[in-house]
Amino acid sequence: MAATKSPSDEPSKASPAHMNYSNDHHFFVWREFVWGAIAGAFGEGMMHPIDTVKTRIQSQAIFSGCHVNQKSILQMVRTVWVTNGLTGFYRGVMPGVTGSLATGATYFGVIESTKKWVEKSHPSLSGHWAHFIAGAIGDTLGSFVYVPCEVIKQRMQVQGTSKYWASVALKDGSCVTQGPNMYGYYSGMFQAGCSIWKEQGPKGLYAGYFSTLVRDVPFAGLMVTFYEALKSMTEYGKQKWFSNFSHHSNGSIEGLLLGGLAGGLSAYVTTPLDVIKTRLQVQGTTLRYSGWLDAVQKIWMTEGVRGMFRGSIPRITWYIPASALTFMVVEFLREHFNEELDNDKLQDVTSLSVETTSSSLQEVS
Repeated sequence: MAATKSPSDEPSKASPAHMNYSNDHHFFVWREFVWGAIAGAFGEGMMHPIDTVKTRIQSQAIFSGCHVNQKSILQMVRTVWVTNGLTGFYRGVMPGVTGSLATGATYFGVIESTKKWVEKSHPSLSGHWAHFIAGAIGDTLGSFVYVPCEVIKQRMQVQGTSKYWASVALKDGSCVTQGPNMYGYYSGMFQAGCSIWKEQGPKGLYAGYFSTLVRDVPFAGLMVTFYEALKSMTEYGKQKWFSNFSHHSNGSIEGLLLGGLAGGLSAYVTTPLDVIKTRLQVQGTTLRYSGWLDAVQKIWMTEGVRGMFRGSIPRITWYIPASALTFMVVEFLREHFNEELDNDKLQDVTSLSVETTSSSLQEVS
């Protein structure tokens, strides 16, 4: 009989809703893709001028043909300012931001999703290796969008203004063996992409793809590994020395500091890989280096260790604040929006459970 049902028999109907809500977050953490995209674009946009200086320093040998008397950081900053003005520092910012959107989304999204999957399915594999693999996979996926954007960005960065590029093309000197006329001036992101595609095809847009992966896969893996290790050390320190301290630490500030350290360490270790990638991507159709191994050999033989680590200071100077800002934004979005989204979802589930229970009571009556 229907009348024998009691309300106490019904709450189980609400349980699956709660279980589904919980299971939705075990593997695919969709919001981390959104937070990562926002944070990646923000970090790139803020630090793009430093990246421009780094790219110019690393690519000097391509355009001058000389390995001596190359400009220092301050000299390059002055050169960009005098010849191009403020806009020179922001040449290529749009492809840079576009590439960082894709990389940031896949990087943080895959990291969190993989961590959830490992914790749930293979608890014994959790740890630094899981973090390294997750970061490497995330960055590899983003590379399909990031690399063409990086090629376009770097070529626009070394060109500066059209007036400056024309002056470089007309420059006389014994060192000018690699004619800058290797490609025309790019007026914008889409024009550059179409021009490269027309002149060189997919190979041009994906120039240095292998060298990019060789640089970015270790970098991405190391950065998340360093970050998680620093977080673990911080948590250990707080529990050991500040266990009685009731104040809740700000995740954004923690992300700012630890993210900066992780990015700086990873950037320095992978600088030689970045030099090779930059040289391969900016050389255009006039090939100075036939491939990755050829670039390693020639740079080492002609420039030595100094050549392999050329641009390391601006690279670290870029990555410390860029990584700090990126992790800060991600932690901020996690703190302020994840809880709000979870509460909204929980309220919806609770409302559904109440409605289900009310309906059941009506059936009983």
